[in-house]
This record gives sequence, structure tokens and C-alpha cells, in this order.
Amino acid sequence: MAITGKPHDISKDLDIIQGAIAGEHAGIAAYRIAGASGLLAPDTLKVALLFKSHHEGHRDALAKLISDVGATPVAPKSDDDYVADLKLAALKSQGDILSLATMLEHGAASAYISQISTIRDPGLAQLFAQISADEMIHWTTLNGATGGSLPAEPFQFG
Repeated sequence: MAITGKPHDISKDLDIIQGAIAGEHAGIAAYRIAGASGLLAPDTLKVALLFKSHHEGHRDALAKLISDVGATPVAPKSDDDYVADLKLAALKSQGDILSLATMLEHGAASAYISQISTIRDPGLAQLFAQISADEMIHWTTLNGATGGSLPAEPFQFG
């Protein structure tokens, strides 16, 4: 993983980073739990596992920043909490999973983009921009897989 942003003073951005880690934990859990459901076709499962690995990379990069300043990264919730929070028990088909994943990835991309202007460290802002690009790739892929159309208007994220 190549991180081009080199954060220097993230001390004023710790809460933002912790929130991003919590979001990455949720994404990882969603892909892991949905992937284990048996509802995904093999090719779809491969994509889900790839996206899960991206989220793990994001989480690890962000957690390292927190650890490097002597703080403790936010821990993931329990699987039961994620099942309840994300309503994963209601998923009955691959289409249900893809619809939820599409919505979650759109939210993730928008969350990262909306935080960039509040981040004080330019290197961290660059890292958030990189992660938001990954999230938008995930959304675009899933949106296409569910038959979604391209946005007719600009500025769909943020």
C-alpha cells in the first residue's frame, strides 16, 4: 500500500481518525459477515473479499497513526452489534447484500470527503483523499453490479 500523504501533526485530528477507524471496522465486518452468509456467488465473493482487504488496509494505516502518537485505536464492535446496526440479518439474497454494500460505500466515500476540509494536517488530508478514492471505486463497481445508473448530476459525494 502506497500512502502518499505523510501526516505530521495529527494531534488535533485524533477524533476524526478514530471515527474513520470505526467506519472501517463496520465495513470490514459487513463484508466478512455477508461473505460468510453463503448468499454470494463465487465471483461476487472474490470482489467482496478484495474490498474487505482494502478496508483492512485503510484501518491499519489509520490505526498506525493513532498508535504512533501513543493513543489506542478504537476497537471494533461485536459481530452481534454489526448485525443489528447494519441490519445484516435482513439480507436474504446477493442482491440485498450488494444493495447494502453500495449504500455503505457511498456513505464511506462521502464521509471521507466531507472530513477533508476539517483536517488540520495536510498529509492526513491527502490520506483521506486517497481512501475516499478507494471508496468511490467500490461504490462505482457495486453500483454497476446492481444495475444502478451513472449519476446524472455532478457532486454526488461529500
